[in-house]
Amino acid sequence: MKNPQLSRRSLLGASAGASALTLAACGTSGPGGSGGSGEGGGGGGATYWDLSGEPGESITQGAVDAFNELDQGTVDLTFFQNDAYKQKIRTAIGAGQAPTIVYGWGGGGLRTYAEAQQVEDLTSFFEENAEVKDRFVKSVWGAATVEDKIYAIPNESTQPIILFNNRTVLEDIGAEPPTTWEDLMSTIEKANSAGIAPISLAGQSRWTSMMWLEYLLDRIGGPEVFERIAAGEEDAWLDDAVVEMGTKVEELIAAKAFVDGFESMAADSNSDQALLWTDQAALMLQGGWTYGSMKTSGNGFVQDGRLGYDPFPTIEGGNGDLANLVGNPAGYLSISSDASDEEKEVAKAYFTDGVMTDAVAEAIIDTGGIPVVTGQDEAMAASEDADYLQWVYSGTQEAPAFTQSWDQALQPTVAEALLVNIEQLFLGSITPEQFAETMNTETAG
Repeated sequence: MKNPQLSRRSLLGASAGASALTLAACGTSGPGGSGGSGEGGGGGGATYWDLSGEPGESITQGAVDAFNELDQGTVDLTFFQNDAYKQKIRTAIGAGQAPTIVYGWGGGGLRTYAEAQQVEDLTSFFEENAEVKDRFVKSVWGAATVEDKIYAIPNESTQPIILFNNRTVLEDIGAEPPTTWEDLMSTIEKANSAGIAPISLAGQSRWTSMMWLEYLLDRIGGPEVFERIAAGEEDAWLDDAVVEMGTKVEELIAAKAFVDGFESMAADSNSDQALLWTDQAALMLQGGWTYGSMKTSGNGFVQDGRLGYDPFPTIEGGNGDLANLVGNPAGYLSISSDASDEEKEVAKAYFTDGVMTDAVAEAIIDTGGIPVVTGQDEAMAASEDADYLQWVYSGTQEAPAFTQSWDQALQPTVAEALLVNIEQLFLGSITPEQFAETMNTETAG
């Protein structure tokens, strides 16, 4: 098996001008772009849509550039912002115009595509290429599997949702990282009194608000409540813990916990992160993927030790363990069933020799991520981000439960209804009871 022998420094730098490449690519690939002919020595091309944003964008571009030098065909890569991508890929797949390589999050979305035979069954591919499958951490395969068949290859890093804090701001307002709900409400009060935003939230994106619900429901009812919801059990949304979760959101809104104007802030612009690194906010609940962007864009925020990270607080009387996690076990790549045989072969070659190579894993570690492949302990220990990496790595290994992000675990139509109702809940347009009843109806329908 050939692997691109590209150093981690080269891989991160291989896309110097990645923004320019991205702008150019947007003009060459769109719905229907799955038919690219490519110019590689293998004589075939595959199209690939992925998410924009650093540092992942440069790492992915570098991996594709390295693969394209291997004479196994050419991968034509296009980046899209997170929210725009979700709508675009659903439309493209439904119209039979998907890219060859489909970026996704596994779970319910992948199940929908698999049941509609819109993505390839890769079970035999991994049986024939056991060494490829064995590179990956075992726990990440669950979200790639539907009815005991594998429909995607894991990619990127394990990304739990983390309660980040600005250590300097907390010290200035006389607060500690909150470990209980009472601690959190006290921190909110102290921050407001000091004229600091207690919590930075890019609520326009909706999935950012969802992170609060995911942890609240876990801490109140335990992970079993959402397990029943994800399994489609009748009236699972009507669990008392769901209503109490919504009541906690009402408490946060009433306490002015979130930055003014949170409902019009978008995560794609990193505006929520910027409030944290510019000392304008005390806390931010976000995915582990933001560590890398805060490191590269935060003007020394990470490097000078001002960034803190802690578990989500417990709630008195709740069933959830402080060590329970929610978030993304990995990113996932599938192959469109509508691609040509030639395109599928190039995609499989990329899965073998381009996805999560040693160089990619090292580049992920360099940017503060936990790659989803084995054998990275020494590289993490040698990293300048060793403390953070070890904290995340230990947390993911020791968590009693790691609940997949709801909009990934649920079927796409239910997930979209969820995001709409989350927005209404955080705007105060519906009550916790209405939220539970509406979601129960959506799931039943």
